[in-house]
Amino acid sequence: MVKKGIILSGGMGTRMSPLTKAVNKQLLPIYDKPLIYYPLSILMLAKIRDILIIVNKGQLDQYQKLIPNGKDLGINIQFKEQSKPKGLPDAFILGEKFINKSNVAMILGDNFFYGQNLSKLLIKCSKIKTGAKIILHSVQNPELFGVAKINSKTKKILKIIEKPKKFISNNAITGLYFFDNNVIKYAKKLKPSKRGELEIIDLLNQYKKTNKLYSESIGRGGAWLDTGSISDYYKTSAFVQAVENRQGLKIACLEEISLLNGWIGKKEILNKISFYGNCEYSDYLKKLLKK
Repeated sequence: MVKKGIILSGGMGTRMSPLTKAVNKQLLPIYDKPLIYYPLSILMLAKIRDILIIVNKGQLDQYQKLIPNGKDLGINIQFKEQSKPKGLPDAFILGEKFINKSNVAMILGDNFFYGQNLSKLLIKCSKIKTGAKIILHSVQNPELFGVAKINSKTKKILKIIEKPKKFISNNAITGLYFFDNNVIKYAKKLKPSKRGELEIIDLLNQYKKTNKLYSESIGRGGAWLDTGSISDYYKTSAFVQAVENRQGLKIACLEEISLLNGWIGKKEILNKISFYGNCEYSDYLKKLLKK
């Protein structure tokens, strides 16, 4: 079982400058809540309660004002500062003490996932015992992504290519991964690429060599959005607004997830209403108490 999760929220967010010069990208709003709520909600939906958030050096206070330690959500949140971006696999080196002997999930702080059966998929992925599992999503322009060719029966990864010039598949590798404890050992063996960073593709290929790299797909009814650019950021915000206004339900309401999981009760919800103050989000929490 995967009982620990890492959210990688470092990076400079240069594609969204000047918005990100003063505030970390993951603290900017996606419609009615900070971006960090969305990847955090994904780990919580996977029933992961022990979470490490890796942030840029000097930005820790900003996060702790919003989500200090997770106790009010029935979870445990720790933070780790990163001096500079060194590539995605560096998260497992920085988080070695946090991971300890557990299996671990990692999600990128700027990734957005949505789908009717998403919770079932996440819980299924969290049950891995050995190997690694990556989440794929079909895209129209695979040449812009890391792409995986899979065995449709076994769901094993046959080949991974970063931004392929020739078509091999349209299964893009999203920013959500599940690993066994070997990920620490494999990450430490990696050497920086030409751009001076440890590459996630190289880490995944370590698992592929052992024939233990598997995949799951979000499916046609789901959505995966990368909020790394200004355009994609506002498209994601518009998507959340449209869904929430139509359904009357909130996406990534952390308190609702905790309440449904039985991690918190009425007292914690009331405390969070007091914390947020008089706002639409608090009004939604009040409705939860009436159900």
